[in-house]
Amino acid sequence: MEPSNSRALSPETVAKFSEGIALVLSRWTALQMAVENGWGGRESRQKSSDLADSILSWFSQSKDQYIDDLENLLDEEMATSFNTEIEDGSVEEVAEQLMVMHEGCIEGNYESIEKIRNLVPATNAVRQSKEVISDAADESSDEEASDMMVDEPVMSKETATSNPKPREMPDEEGWSVVAPKQRNRGRKSG
Repeated sequence: MEPSNSRALSPETVAKFSEGIALVLSRWTALQMAVENGWGGRESRQKSSDLADSILSWFSQSKDQYIDDLENLLDEEMATSFNTEIEDGSVEEVAEQLMVMHEGCIEGNYESIEKIRNLVPATNAVRQSKEVISDAADESSDEEASDMMVDEPVMSKETATSNPKPREMPDEEGWSVVAPKQRNRGRKSG
């Protein structure tokens, strides 16, 4: 018989710890973005589930558990399964959460799992991240567009109608300003 302070989890504790792993991973923004964007291919959701299984297996099979080893596991899985390198510090945070959760489960304390379960769903974090990325992309597009804008020469209507020029002469860099086509904007005459 094993002593009561054994590091092995009972079957019921394994089930709770497994749920805790799934909760932590469901709130890991980097992983959820990888899944939602299909960075792991068509099997991205399955790969996320496989990651949870790998973590549980690591905790079950490792006699000595070091956070560095868990961080390496997470890094390797994200790189191989999702072709993603995480450099935002979240790998370390996730590893720490999992280690604390595992220690709690060994002691019969499931408070960390309950806290995560009661948090706001993680989809908000992914959506907010997408909004931040989208806003940043819009800003950079605006900056690029403003850098690329060309001032058109100002002509009076008289000059424009009396001397129509379909194409301008190229400038010293070889660029030509072409006037936009006039369209009938959907109006029918008649």
